[in-house]
Amino acid sequence: MAVFAAGPAPAQSPHSHEHRFRDAERWAKEFDDPKRDAWQKPQEVIGALAPSADALIADIGAGTGYFAVRFARSVPRGRVYGVDVEPDMVKYLAGRAKREGLANLLAVAGSPEDAKLPEKADLVVLVDVYHHIGGREAYFRRLLGALRAGGRVAIIDFRMDSPVGPPRDGRVPPQQVMQEMRKAGYALEREHGFLPYQYFLVFRAAP
Repeated sequence: MAVFAAGPAPAQSPHSHEHRFRDAERWAKEFDDPKRDAWQKPQEVIGALAPSADALIADIGAGTGYFAVRFARSVPRGRVYGVDVEPDMVKYLAGRAKREGLANLLAVAGSPEDAKLPEKADLVVLVDVYHHIGGREAYFRRLLGALRAGGRVAIIDFRMDSPVGPPRDGRVPPQQVMQEMRKAGYALEREHGFLPYQYFLVFRAAP
């Protein structure tokens, strides 16, 4: 999941097409700042999604692994693919998985048009990434083919009135996300309201 540090002018997402994240070691200090936990509520997010212990999860825009490592620990019999378009982030995440003994966390080099998942997923998560994806309808239509039967896509991104996050003109309101996802072939399954700065939408393939 791409991440932003709390502050008035957070960085762009590691999934950004502008490739500004070559120095992963430096970005890790910002992306994985423990202060982020207070408003990102990672354990609550994982609890709300409640993946099974053997689930296959894809974290698109994984960056330095803020969510990916937590998901990997939550699915001891499953696998987590941490996807990013920035090669240095992919390299960093692979090294982090090794350092932290997470054999079930695998770093994947995706492209701006395709997550390039090695296998179908039960859950795909995008945190602070949606607004950076170009050609979203085509992207998410393609992603439908990467979901297992009953698979879900969770999108977390900054609300328009959030005091942290990207500039306002770079944000996508939740109503637009729902409309775009509907056009791409998804149905909203659930909307969680416990994150202070972000919306949290969960989709499945439309019947």
